Amino acid sequence: MDSRSKSLLEIRPDIPQSHFNSEMGFDERFQNQTLRPVIKLQNFLLVEVFRNYVNKHKGYFYGLTLEKRLDYIERAIQKDIKFRNSLKGIVIGQFTVEEYQDYIQNSSALNKRMMNMVIERLKDQVQLLDKEEVLL
Repeated sequence: MDSRSKSLLEIRPDIPQSHFNSEMGFDERFQNQTLRPVIKLQNFLLVEVFRNYVNKHKGYFYGLTLEKRLDYIERAIQKDIKFRNSLKGIVIGQFTVEEYQDYIQNSSALNKRMMNMVIERLKDQVQLLDKEEVLL
């Protein structure tokens, strides 16, 4: 394993072993071994990137009800291809070369899992997306 791969793996948060079992398919194993820790590691950056997206779209998001904010998060990531590709890059950029080689075997299905996880993570943290909040 090269030093980049080793360094990337060392900085990732640990995911409880309860997320793993012997009957998992490739996609689910990749999700739990790679996507889940990387998305958790990149959490604050993903929140800040979404906040920037909202601000570039005239802050319309801030005037919405909670339910509409949740819909907005989902729609923005599903419909805005450039934004979605940017989010994918934030996650994929944290892959080791070996993980990337696994990823390209089934990138379409893994992209879907990845974006669903990012959507859910942002929805779960919608309170961090208020205008006044500042992330450190």
